[in-house]
Amino acid sequence: MQRVCFLLKVRQDRVDEYRERHAAVWPEMLDALSATGWHNYSLFLRDDGLLVGYLETEDFAEAQAAMAATEVNARWQAEMGEFFEALDGGRPDEAMKPLTEVFHLA
Repeated sequence: MQRVCFLLKVRQDRVDEYRERHAAVWPEMLDALSATGWHNYSLFLRDDGLLVGYLETEDFAEAQAAMAATEVNARWQAEMGEFFEALDGGRPDEAMKPLTEVFHLA
C-alpha cells in the first residue's frame, strides 16, 4: 500500500462552508472513492485554510485516474473548485501532489 499525503489551500473565507460540505459528502462520492482504491482517506483543515489530505492506496496514479473517470467526481470537483486558492484553472484533485515521506513509525 502507498501512503499518500498532500497539501491544498482552502480560501479562508470558505473554510466554514468547506467543513459543512465535508460533513455531508454525497454517498455516491464515498462509494466511488472506495471503488477506485482510496482507503483510509482523511482530510485535516487548519483555521487558516491549510488542508492536509492522507490516504492509502495500491497505486495513487491509478486511483486518481479511476476517480477522474467517474461522473460523480466531475460534479464534485466542479463544486469544490471555488473553495481553493492557486489551482491555476485546474481541478482540486489535479492539484494533489504527494509529499515525500521522510519518516514512518509502524
